[in-house]
Amino acid sequence: MAKQKKKKENYDNVKSTRPVLCPDGKYRWVFDVPMLTNPSILFDVYWVLAISFGIVWLFVLLLGACEGNLHLSDVWGVTRGFLLLIAVFFVIGYVAYFFVSWHYGWKYSILFILDEKEVVHKQLPGTEGKARAIGKLTALAGAGRGNLSMVGMGILVANRTSMTTSFTSVRRLIPRRRYHLIKVNGLLTRNRVFVGDEDYDFVYQFLCDHCPNARKG
Repeated sequence: MAKQKKKKENYDNVKSTRPVLCPDGKYRWVFDVPMLTNPSILFDVYWVLAISFGIVWLFVLLLGACEGNLHLSDVWGVTRGFLLLIAVFFVIGYVAYFFVSWHYGWKYSILFILDEKEVVHKQLPGTEGKARAIGKLTALAGAGRGNLSMVGMGILVANRTSMTTSFTSVRRLIPRRRYHLIKVNGLLTRNRVFVGDEDYDFVYQFLCDHCPNARKG
């Protein structure tokens, strides 16, 4: 008789808000980020917007310099225009964040899976469906306006509901205890680990011990 393959156990239905060591050797816990009182997600959105505008601003200046038409007054004119755009988009970003928070029920629910090799940030099923819906709306809105960057962002949100970070790729760990947050940053990745006060030190030290290439703090 052929041997039957042993069915792989799934422990991802854990409901504990504190890290629990499961039989497969992985820690799991659920964290609900209160989106109105914990602005860490909004700060990340603003940071992405600022970087995007900064890259375009630099490209415009370099283009003008290559053409030999760049003067000090032109630099200030371009910079002022970009600052106004940033201000407008920051307001739009806040309004959009408020709408998303309302759609999520004012909280962002995440399952974390942690072992000696990696950490997984995974949206819970209810949040996952809402994220896909918002992502599709974003993609459709971008297509209607001819905005390819918005289309791309919407498709990414609609299809990506989890993020896995290998500890060998982590370059920096940034603790933000006030927001129950530990930033796990790689060269091209930015993962976010949320954990309650009771277990914050344990999780942060675990990450420090298992990320050999990471700068701490």
